[in-house]
Amino acid sequence: MQTLAEILPQERILSRLIDRMAFASDAGFYHLVPRAIVRPVNEKEIIALFGYSQSNNIPLVFRTGGTSLSGQSITNGILVDLSQHWGKINIEKEGEEVRVQPGIIGAKVNNYLLRYGRKIGPDPSSISAAMMGGILSNNASGMCCGTQFNSYHTMRHIRFILPCGNSYSTAHQPDYGRFEKDESALYEGLSTIRRNIQANQALSRKIRNKYKIKNTIGYALNAFLDYEHPLDIFSHLLIGAEGTLAFIAEAVMETIPDLPFKSTAMLYFTDIRAACAAIEPLSAAGAAMVELMDRASLRAVEGIAGIDPFISQLPQSASALLVEFQAGNLVELTAMVDGFLQSCTEFSLLKFPSFTTAEKERNFLWKIRKGLFPSVGAVRKKGTTVILEDIAFPVPNLGDAIADLQVLFETYKYPDAIIFGHARDGNIHFVVTQAFDTPAEVERYDAFIREVVDLVVKKYDGSLKAEHGTGRNMSPFVETEWGGEAYAIMKMVKQLADPRGLLNPGVIINENPQAHITDLKDLPEVEAEVDKCIECGYCEPNCPSRDFTTSPRRRIVLRRALAKMKLTGKRSEYKELLHQFTYDGLDTCAVDGLCATSCPVDINTGDLVKRLRQESHAPLANAIAVFAARNFGTIAALVRGLLKTGILVNKVTGRNTMLHLTRLVKKVQQRFPLWSNLLLSPPHAIQTPVTQPACTSTIVYFPSCISRVMGNYAGKAKNSMETFLSVCHKSKVNVLLPQQVNDICCSQLFSSKGYQDAHRIKANEVIEALWTATGSGKWPVVLDVSSCTYTLKHLEPVLNAENRTRFKQITIWDAVEFIYHQVIPSAIPKTKKRDIVLHPVCSLEKMNISYMLRSVASHFADQVTVPLSAGCCGMAGDRGFIVPGLTASATHAEAAEVCAASYDGHYSTTKTCELALTQATGRNYESILYLVDECL
Repeated sequence: MQTLAEILPQERILSRLIDRMAFASDAGFYHLVPRAIVRPVNEKEIIALFGYSQSNNIPLVFRTGGTSLSGQSITNGILVDLSQHWGKINIEKEGEEVRVQPGIIGAKVNNYLLRYGRKIGPDPSSISAAMMGGILSNNASGMCCGTQFNSYHTMRHIRFILPCGNSYSTAHQPDYGRFEKDESALYEGLSTIRRNIQANQALSRKIRNKYKIKNTIGYALNAFLDYEHPLDIFSHLLIGAEGTLAFIAEAVMETIPDLPFKSTAMLYFTDIRAACAAIEPLSAAGAAMVELMDRASLRAVEGIAGIDPFISQLPQSASALLVEFQAGNLVELTAMVDGFLQSCTEFSLLKFPSFTTAEKERNFLWKIRKGLFPSVGAVRKKGTTVILEDIAFPVPNLGDAIADLQVLFETYKYPDAIIFGHARDGNIHFVVTQAFDTPAEVERYDAFIREVVDLVVKKYDGSLKAEHGTGRNMSPFVETEWGGEAYAIMKMVKQLADPRGLLNPGVIINENPQAHITDLKDLPEVEAEVDKCIECGYCEPNCPSRDFTTSPRRRIVLRRALAKMKLTGKRSEYKELLHQFTYDGLDTCAVDGLCATSCPVDINTGDLVKRLRQESHAPLANAIAVFAARNFGTIAALVRGLLKTGILVNKVTGRNTMLHLTRLVKKVQQRFPLWSNLLLSPPHAIQTPVTQPACTSTIVYFPSCISRVMGNYAGKAKNSMETFLSVCHKSKVNVLLPQQVNDICCSQLFSSKGYQDAHRIKANEVIEALWTATGSGKWPVVLDVSSCTYTLKHLEPVLNAENRTRFKQITIWDAVEFIYHQVIPSAIPKTKKRDIVLHPVCSLEKMNISYMLRSVASHFADQVTVPLSAGCCGMAGDRGFIVPGLTASATHAEAAEVCAASYDGHYSTTKTCELALTQATGRNYESILYLVDECL
């Protein structure tokens, strides 16, 4: 009998307590602790895992993005994590089809298709984090695709592996005959079911009617009517089967046009029925998206910065529709919008609609809509769980159904419940917050959900699950919706495909009538920074440590696990988990804050990590940090000396000597930085520039300590500071330097490590120096390292009152902003690079100025590429020297993409990030300043 260690190498078997607890949750409200998490890399290993499962009678569950909401990607058996090694994609037929593995994110697929003007049909709100395995297995749809372009209808071919280990592909014609021969029981069983359904007119009619609206509850019985051959039937049963019948190894999806012209508006109505009355006219007018939001959901987001203040003035009964028209050209788009506006006076609107085609404004409106679920979670009462259900009704009944649902909210005391959803399809989501800490609370939820079932099924003949999948929370009610005859067929399908019942047991088919209130997740109160997290997983794709140790969501899951262990007195488990969390949760976090950019409620897990680091520092460590802050010039000089010494040692005794020495020290002291052979001797000190006559403007140049210590570049005659001054000279910009420039820094070094006192000292010192240098705010300050710019721009919370006043009067620019605003408007390149690649550092992303980097690059190069896999490199100042595995993991995908092509130059805006990308790719990454200087 094989063991897991005989199937996979140990590094791809995660069985420590921290791993098991981190993967015990997904975006839903259930909690199961797996025995182990495994990461196979190919089909051979998948087949071996099936054999292990069967031999040991252990459940096997496949998981990709973990954004499922119904409990379908957790297990107390073996969890198969497909998020790392299953991300291949191939564009076919000029973008009309795309071949994907289960571990690629849906939004990334669309990014690859963008150049062809195409996209995949499904467009769930979670598409930026959801992966194709989950999108297929849940038959995802979304805001625009309706039922016509969901996963079921746009899947062209599929390759799958059965629990017995046999694999088949509908793209391979011989597999049809092999399926009949080698899977005779499954083949005959499916054939029999098909004949019985076709002979039963009432059942056939019921199936057709059920799929006229969105429906993902149970198995896709329409496959028996839509297809004839059992292999085609089974391949479509897999869509929406939630990983309970087989493993989807690959799929070919038909794509749809991504119409380039879009116009969006928020429409405000007097009440919910008035909004619902406008749905069918909007659809008839050509609206591609019609998203409903009730007053309660609007209240949840009315405090978001930049939102229309009109929302806060809406009456209690009000409702809204977020509407978007799409077209292939501007004339067609304008005609559709104008046509609707001419007739909209017929509706009970509180405000005349204002449509926008501006991408930034449109994206903001959709961010509000997509963030409704997490936004409600963020303002929930502490200790409660957020439950999101999705149901569908025939559109003519939608207004009445919502009114009835709101009555149930009142009856069962859910005052904060909200309703939103894809109104064009009669598909709505409702969110309630619920504690499960007492039997009475569990009973309240149970009674409520049973009345919801009666309302949806018996009164309106709707769908209990429109697009989120049956999972565990609707498994007891599949038979209620479908009836005994159809449910018996579904059970037969499960038995035929998975006779041992080991593939995601308890999902879809579950004989426990209390399954929806079993294995419920606790959300104990932890730290204020993250209490509002509902574990949706939207943050994970941006995290540099997600494939190395853990991710923002999993860090929060682990903090909650620690809190629960502490509350329940599990001292030994608490001690073990806390010890493991120190490295996985704290030491390997880049604190880059990119998680906040994709979090609907702006949770920055890096802030939590910095505070936890701060709390872990001993008084002596804090005292040393304060000493370093007060004597920064001396410390910087010492670092320069050590760097020169290391270079000399390598030169005398061999280029790898320092690398070997630091590796030895690191075995004893894990947090000791590792030497990099990419390090060069420090640049000479910057000289005060000579004032130029006929200058058009003046700036204060604040060269970062990184530039002062590491500003030399291989093969370049000028260091980065000299290069910046050269750009200014060619652009007729006068440059001033702060006094004692070598003694000041932006304080990022202390902030990221949680040395708050040192951070405060250095922050106030730098603002005082810059206040003097800028003539009391007269001239802008320009920095040459983007991470330092970001830090400097966010110093206000730690400044004293006087320096806060000064800070607000100082203009702070990154070098990219300076070049964008003051160089390229009048710069005529003397030469241009042909083809270059950029690495936009996370600080640019957080400052929302990455577009400026692309604009600058495009001014001096004919073709500019930003890799689709570009993200945080994990360097985080010195973090990459201390935990080199973090940067290796974070840059892996981007490096592979860069190395697959050839470029004339590789550019970024932060020296340490450039080192990380150079190390990962073997190509020399340089500051964007060199591109500008060489082409001016």
